Amino acid sequence: MTTARRAPVTLALLALAASATFSGASLAQGVAYVSSEKDNTLSVFDLATQAVTGTVATCKRPRHMRTTPDGKQLVVACGDSGEADVIDLSTRKSVGRIDLGEDPEIFDLSPDGKTLYVSNEEDAEIGVIDVASGKRSKAVKVGQEPEGVIVSPDGKKVYATSEVASMVHVIDTATGKVTHNIKVGKRPRRFAMTPDGAQLWVSNELGASVSVISTADNKVIETIKFAVKGARASDITPVDVKISADGKRAYVGLGNANHVAFVDVATRKTTDLVLAGKRAWGLGLNKAQDRLYVANGLSDDLTVIDTGAAKALKTVRVGRVPHSVVVVE
Repeated sequence: MTTARRAPVTLALLALAASATFSGASLAQGVAYVSSEKDNTLSVFDLATQAVTGTVATCKRPRHMRTTPDGKQLVVACGDSGEADVIDLSTRKSVGRIDLGEDPEIFDLSPDGKTLYVSNEEDAEIGVIDVASGKRSKAVKVGQEPEGVIVSPDGKKVYATSEVASMVHVIDTATGKVTHNIKVGKRPRRFAMTPDGAQLWVSNELGASVSVISTADNKVIETIKFAVKGARASDITPVDVKISADGKRAYVGLGNANHVAFVDVATRKTTDLVLAGKRAWGLGLNKAQDRLYVANGLSDDLTVIDTGAAKALKTVRVGRVPHSVVVVE
């Protein structure tokens, strides 16, 4: 990749620099950031007014996003520039870049924010990046076309999906070795973990399902299949998954079926299907857990869903090909 990149930066140092430069500035409150793959921007959606109030310029083809453990910065992975843009949330300005390597897909941060784990699709590996130095400390080989990445709450394990192998790989963070390979549904994409860390939910895009894994023994304990009236099975393409803070409900974006499934975690049964936009993709929840925000990748909009009523309230235009949603309150 020939794209010029800024020098690696330290998230901790960035936080200090931002604090020194913008003393007294409060963190952005009550907004959802929506990444736009085609516009190289993040749309800023105000939760109170339910309107887009502006955009934040970022690197090329922004996709997955996460806030840092301290909640002060937003890290944005950009596929075409092979880097992460670090945005200070108090100013909504980029304060540095981190090299992620070729074709970064999804990433996660260790609980202490010191290590970043990223899936590099073309290299079939999970890159391990030391945030302080910005350097890749190691790369763990996994199955072809890895995507989903999630770190266990204690930071001792990293889980990664392989779309081609239809597997979840379990990586020991101390040794950097794959300890288990778990067979799941066809083309696994994303993860969500229950608040107690006991269950790992994995979306199977071409299996119209979610696999539920017991983290205690690394085994699939159930496969939840989805059906949407009037939709072909091939159009039911689950990708993003979110689990409520109380662990009682899961939300699954059903992709080309244009719906979000509400699933009772205890019974693992679908309770509601809510129509969103075209290719319901990225999901975000507010702190009160009463609003779900759905990025619709083919209709270039964001749907706001009342989770209590299981009803769509509003759909708002955002950037072209929206990918992920992060709520900051």
